[in-house]
Amino acid sequence: MALLGLSYWTHIAIAEDARQPVEAPVTGQKKLASNPVVAPIPDVAGLPRVLLIGDSISMGYTLPVRKLLEGKANIHRIPTNGGPTKNGVAKIGQWLGDSKWDVIHFNWGIHDLKFMADGQRQVEPADYERNLRTLVTRMKATGATLIWATTTPIPDGELNPPRRFGNVEEYNAIAAQVMVENGVLVNDLNAHITPEFERLHNPKDLHYGKDGYEFLAKKVAVEIENALPQPSPKP
Repeated sequence: MALLGLSYWTHIAIAEDARQPVEAPVTGQKKLASNPVVAPIPDVAGLPRVLLIGDSISMGYTLPVRKLLEGKANIHRIPTNGGPTKNGVAKIGQWLGDSKWDVIHFNWGIHDLKFMADGQRQVEPADYERNLRTLVTRMKATGATLIWATTTPIPDGELNPPRRFGNVEEYNAIAAQVMVENGVLVNDLNAHITPEFERLHNPKDLHYGKDGYEFLAKKVAVEIENALPQPSPKP
């Protein structure tokens, strides 16, 4: 696999992200289709199969995670920005398909807690909990080991472009309860990135540059590797 280069980070800059609606206009879809982050990959026979589900933050760490786990797992991802949980509920069957998954690493949150034009969050807390329970039940049915990634921080103050969000801690607490009750592993990306957040996030933005996504990718890769099925001992 080629080393990550300028073309990758250029694609990240144009990728569908948390600033865009879930259903992007045609021009946005064309850009997304040309993004190597969402391009399908062939499986390497004999390696476990992993599915990444998430928004633009997960899009940012997809390729570095794939590089870190090269030769250890096939790292697939959904072919889009996962958006809010209500989008996940509508699309989860399509995203899971009929394939066998050994590990599913997933997150929804930033889109859910975004305030919309009517002053309501895109998905209010009670609906967020209900949607997460539906999604976890659906993913558990695949037999995969599930890993929930906590929602990463949102900076205080004015954002560019202007937008407002609810409290990340509130939504992470809701998710934590759902995951504990369902025995889902937790990858606390929020705690991992918080000490370095001011250094790594883009100015007036919740997204990251190359160093930030690689920092997140290292934690994601470790958690996934720890959850991979162990090979059967040789007789």
